[in-house]
Amino acid sequence: MIPFNRPYMTGKELWYISQAHNRGWLAGDGYFTKRCHAWLEEKTGAKKALLTHSCTAALEMAAILADIQPGDEVIMPSYTFVSTANAFVLRGGVPVFVDIRPDTLNLDESKIEAAITSRTRAIVPVHYAGVGCEMDVIMSIAKKYNLIVIEDAAQGVMAAYKGRPLGSIGHMGALSFHETKNIISGEGGALLVNDERFIERAEVIREKGTNRSKFFRGEVDKYTWVDIGSSYLPSELIAAFLWAQMEEAESITARRLAIWQTYHEAFKALEEMGHIRRPFIPLHCKHNAHMYYLLMPDIETRTAFINYMKQHEIHCVFHYVPLHTAPAGCRFGRFHGSMENTLKAADCLVRLPLWVGLEEQQGYVIERVLDFFKKN
Repeated sequence: MIPFNRPYMTGKELWYISQAHNRGWLAGDGYFTKRCHAWLEEKTGAKKALLTHSCTAALEMAAILADIQPGDEVIMPSYTFVSTANAFVLRGGVPVFVDIRPDTLNLDESKIEAAITSRTRAIVPVHYAGVGCEMDVIMSIAKKYNLIVIEDAAQGVMAAYKGRPLGSIGHMGALSFHETKNIISGEGGALLVNDERFIERAEVIREKGTNRSKFFRGEVDKYTWVDIGSSYLPSELIAAFLWAQMEEAESITARRLAIWQTYHEAFKALEEMGHIRRPFIPLHCKHNAHMYYLLMPDIETRTAFINYMKQHEIHCVFHYVPLHTAPAGCRFGRFHGSMENTLKAADCLVRLPLWVGLEEQQGYVIERVLDFFKKN
């Protein structure tokens, strides 16, 4: 079976983990964590980067930093992972789901303003497939209504919008290093703080509500409990693994982009014949080849396609169940306006295998995709 995903290793991960052990520091915020922080700040321009044990943790920190209170509303797409909403629901927030654009499948910026009420506190754009949302419009709306923007850039490492790295444009951004992402550490994430007013409290929240970071910098003579928080930092083992990936981030991205482009060229004729729709990348967006998907005409075609590919030893998968249709989504949130594009994507989108090392087998995958449409 050709898997949907196969985690890539550069070859240095286990060596760096052994070096973390040799340094005698396996808890968080050691040598490798600091290197990862510096890399993120250099690559994104964030005022402060903080590794977390997951992107979910980064989003939870952002919800606390945004001071989300019970009843506060947060505008976001429904076509996203549960963590996007759950982080705010944990604070008592109410997700307000709006539709996505039909082209990029990102939050439809033209639908945001109509969903704003007196209870709205934040907007959470999700950069689907590493393609940037229309951040200029979103930031303009946020400024007009005094809202906080938290970018869910889980899929956006090494991608950019108008030259600005994803996650670095809003007040805060959340990244993921889960094994299904481009740059990985098994589980892992990071919070990017782009607004200086949040930096000090972000460090406190990440360290169980203590001023431990100040203590280690010699700014206080002891550390103590000063705020709410949790243990959001990862161990040095995770950071050491991640550092090996960061060192090779450029080459990993280049190889993924080559695989993505091969798919894109191979399926151009299928799109022209009306069988499928390929991903759309706006000219002002630099994507990172996080995924390659096809939009089928309907759910029946997609189901038949997935089954056909499985019969030929290729694992293809669909993606999100829209949050506004989920039991918890109905209980904790609400949706505003038509969700037509969200429902269509949920029924019609299928993701093809895309991972570093697929190159030798990609031709076979492409042949089977083309064969399916010849026979149907």
